[in-house]
Amino acid sequence: MADEGLGPDRGQNRAFLAEASTRRARPLVHLVSNSGGYPMQTFHLQRQSLILVAVVCLIFPCLIMAADESTPNKEQIKHFLLTAKVVGSKQSSKGVTQPWRLTLSDGTLTHDASFQPIDEHKPMVTLASGRTEMNFVDSYKYNIAAYALAELVGLDDMMPVYVERSWKGNPGSLSWWLPVKMDEEERVKQKLQPPDADAWANQMYKIRVFDQLVYDDDPNLTNVLIGADWTIWRVDFSRAFRLKKDLRNPGDLVRCDRQLFDKLKALDGNAVAEKTKHYLTKDEVKAVMARRDKIVAQFQKLSSEKGEKEVFY
Repeated sequence: MADEGLGPDRGQNRAFLAEASTRRARPLVHLVSNSGGYPMQTFHLQRQSLILVAVVCLIFPCLIMAADESTPNKEQIKHFLLTAKVVGSKQSSKGVTQPWRLTLSDGTLTHDASFQPIDEHKPMVTLASGRTEMNFVDSYKYNIAAYALAELVGLDDMMPVYVERSWKGNPGSLSWWLPVKMDEEERVKQKLQPPDADAWANQMYKIRVFDQLVYDDDPNLTNVLIGADWTIWRVDFSRAFRLKKDLRNPGDLVRCDRQLFDKLKALDGNAVAEKTKHYLTKDEVKAVMARRDKIVAQFQKLSSEKGEKEVFY
């Protein structure tokens, strides 16, 4: 993926304009003449102040509207992905499934998206590693299911918005293009260290928990994307949601965000089934819930052995 900006910071715009408005609305200091009257200079100052305040009042909503348009919320992103016109396309050379990079525009906003139409179901496959997998599935539907599950456990900020959409007659997953600086494979090759090791580790702990929950059979470093501010996103779940009820790598579960842990404990199988009903089978949902139980049990065990402060953050 390539860098793609998301627009100006609305908070900075609002702070700047609020400060400007405050400065310009302060009471005028009148210079009284010897005769006790008010000279023309005072009236000029008053007039200039009123004009400035009026200009700020007119410009402020426009700037906020522009900021809102350049930084859409998740529902606006979903709507854009589902309805915007495809005005450009280029196939990626990265990844086994080689997704497409599409450029979308609704006439106001233009932004790129990743389109992945893969949907393979085979009784047996020999993978590049030499391992044989029975009942092999590689499907775009799992991308959408992963995002839906992430919404339920509060991790949807750690992946792009995914929707289902058809392009050139082929259904697939379409995801918002992220402002990526590099992926984890590139970071490791360049031996780069994050500026805040603790913040980085806390993000990675969340990714590891989610990977165990969805049982991704093809996790790799190129699926962990890194922003300029060292924000982490997890992408591409097309080989996740295996029917295995054991954890893939229980040793990866070392620490857990407290809110994530609470959401995992509260996760309801019926809610998962309803949220993913077009993308996961009943057996796949049952496997998710079985792995959830083992993740919760693992952290409870660690907490009893090491203490809560060593496990939860």
